[in-house]
Amino acid sequence: MKAPVGSKLTERDVTPEAIYLNRRQYLKASAVGAAALMAPALKASEAAPSVDPAPLWLQSQNKQASSSPFSTTEKLTPYEYVTGYNNFYEFGTGKDDPEKKGQDFKPHPWQVTVSGLAEGTGTFDLEDLLKGLAVEERIYRLRCVEAWSMVIPWLGVPMAALLKRLKPLSSARYVAFETVYRPEEMPGQGSFFAAIDYPYVEGLRMDEAMHPLTLMATGVYGRSLPNQNGAPLRLVVPWKYGFKSIKSIRKITFTDRQPQTTWEKANAREYGFYANVNPAVDHPRWSQAEERRLPSTLFASNRVPTLPFNGYADAVAGLYQGMDLTKYY
Repeated sequence: MKAPVGSKLTERDVTPEAIYLNRRQYLKASAVGAAALMAPALKASEAAPSVDPAPLWLQSQNKQASSSPFSTTEKLTPYEYVTGYNNFYEFGTGKDDPEKKGQDFKPHPWQVTVSGLAEGTGTFDLEDLLKGLAVEERIYRLRCVEAWSMVIPWLGVPMAALLKRLKPLSSARYVAFETVYRPEEMPGQGSFFAAIDYPYVEGLRMDEAMHPLTLMATGVYGRSLPNQNGAPLRLVVPWKYGFKSIKSIRKITFTDRQPQTTWEKANAREYGFYANVNPAVDHPRWSQAEERRLPSTLFASNRVPTLPFNGYADAVAGLYQGMDLTKYY
């Protein structure tokens, strides 16, 4: 399979999106962005904090990460953006809520329950689930459905390697994921004003989950995942909008039926099951033709054209051959 190359961004500029952003969040982002745009680029190991709160086994596994041919060569988004500008509604709807309100969350020890149409079902300690699987560093583009984007150096294991260990049956056509439910540690889950139902559920077709680009992330910027980024285990599917990359996974279910996902249940008109990045299919409230690449400022919005499948079309378009991607959005 041909590895996607980040330097091949050639699509022409098009009309900006009419995206809503909270003024306070945008001003904060702009202030940080101004400094970030002037600062020299740092390597992942230079930007992340030196202290890693993960257990020693996970630190050791992450430190053995090898580089991946699937990585883009684009400039990394600064660490403070990757960890400080997030959508993780379990902690609140503000972009800075996950960092501020997620510090009491306890991602260790951790267990994952596997159920459904697979041989390897049961409840597993995370160490046992990941033991012996090779960790890779993969620098991927992340495109949010809100039309902002980042370039992030993830650490993780190929989802296909984990699925091979769990041995799904031939009758399993989909795999569903569920975020942990701990309202005592995740204040957004217990809020009267919660925007979505919990626990958060996402899903993939089995061929999407088995695709070489699909990653089960255990770290970012050379360290284990911070709470706000989905510690200790999250999905990363780089050709789909960011809400598909479910965080803090505590349950994996193999099924023969398409799972009803959280945002699809909340508003199917705006958030479809597939959620493939597609500049030709607008969100009902804004254009998806271009994105604001963070960091950005009020005076340098750093807009770039959005590419089909987030620039990974050469690798994944074949998964959807013959499908109407306007209908199956």
